[in-house]
Amino acid sequence: MAHTYNYQKKLDFKKSARCAKHNLPISVKYATEIGNYLKNKPLDKGIKLLQAIEEKKDFLPLVKYSKKIPHRKGEAKRGVKAGRYPIKASKYMRLLLEEVKANADNKNLDAEKLRIKSIFVTKGVTRTKLQPLGRISGKTRESKSTNVEIVVLEEWYLKKGVISYERKYFC
Repeated sequence: MAHTYNYQKKLDFKKSARCAKHNLPISVKYATEIGNYLKNKPLDKGIKLLQAIEEKKDFLPLVKYSKKIPHRKGEAKRGVKAGRYPIKASKYMRLLLEEVKANADNKNLDAEKLRIKSIFVTKGVTRTKLQPLGRISGKTRESKSTNVEIVVLEEWYLKKGVISYERKYFC
């Protein structure tokens, strides 16, 4: 079965790399916030930011899902001081970024010039399970899962002032 990607815009496949994982055991909300935070950043910088979040040296600013979230010390990021440390989500997203970097190396793309173009996150399959113990045994719970797709492009492709490959050849 061939895998189809959700990224709709035309791509030059010689200058881009993609990676997708399905049913990751992470929160859709945190994955969405990480995707919005890392969009249009260099790939190496994105990996370093996620490592800092895993080690609790830096926080993930929560813009979209920010109700009842405490503020953090330091400078505001993306205009928000509210944030959290989603260790599990940042670990899986970092592994995905490293995988897309390996895919780019396989295509002989320059790893230092790669920039994150898109991170597409959707809700995955929910599985029901029974809570086995306690006063409320037999209660059903749902496990969450997330589908994530990442697209990276070489930096010259995205610079301002240069006619982008999309407009020049695909319109």
